[in-house]
Amino acid sequence: MITATKGLRVRRAVAVAATTGAVLVTGGLSAAPAQAVTAPTITAKGGYLMNSTTGTTLFTKAADTKRLTASTTKIMTAKVVLSQANLNLDTKVTIRKEVSDYIVSKGASSARLIVGDKVTVRQLLYGMMLPSGCDAAMALADKFGSGTTVKARTANFIGKMNTMAKSLGMTNTHFDSFDGISNGSNYSTPRDLTKLARSTMKSTTFKAVVKTKAYTAKTITKTGATRTMQTWNNTNTLLGWNGTLGIKTGSGTEAKYCLVFAATLNGESVMGAVLTASSEANRTADVKKLINYGYARIS
Repeated sequence: MITATKGLRVRRAVAVAATTGAVLVTGGLSAAPAQAVTAPTITAKGGYLMNSTTGTTLFTKAADTKRLTASTTKIMTAKVVLSQANLNLDTKVTIRKEVSDYIVSKGASSARLIVGDKVTVRQLLYGMMLPSGCDAAMALADKFGSGTTVKARTANFIGKMNTMAKSLGMTNTHFDSFDGISNGSNYSTPRDLTKLARSTMKSTTFKAVVKTKAYTAKTITKTGATRTMQTWNNTNTLLGWNGTLGIKTGSGTEAKYCLVFAATLNGESVMGAVLTASSEANRTADVKKLINYGYARIS
């Protein structure tokens, strides 16, 4: 005869067995085995995954180890811009020669902005986040930084990025650039970048930008004519796969391949980051594993 107390214990044992996938025998009764969700193995040196609805951690691999972030840095550039008081996304920004000079000197990725053209803040966000334009990132940093020179304004903007990082609890992060081209002290971690992503994705503007596959901007030339720019294509080839909504790729000689990602499917939402994957293909495979694992853990 099973007493009420013993019956409660058995029910609890069964619940534990169902959670772990183990077969647990208590008092001669056994629970049927449940399918365990096995954590994936990823090739990237660092990775992190969370339930983006609750903030609960689902996966970690060297999640707090500082690494180069490459162009995933541009998420913070967008965060600072979108946090400006009384921001008008239709404000026009004139592209300075210093922006072109910077791109040439660094051999940086570009949205192919043209000196003298007037480009809106909204367009610059697309130019920065889709083709990963360092020229768009610099134009935004110059616009929203304070100072009397381009150098002073961009330095001031980078200071704002670090202030924002502290306010978000990104304790293992430091920025020394607006675009991820490190000057020796630009680093973050998978966990910190996911914190940043979760905060920035609360912006409807940002969310709309990063889930866009292609965007064609119409800028204003020096003479007042309209210039139709070459279409900007998103570097994130995972967009649309299994509910993927973004967020930002990154790559570099030392940083290797990085991706901060978000995905939602059937009401289940995950978000995370992988840093220092050895190839673009491995980065994609890692993120797919993590997204699928996250959905399985939540369901």
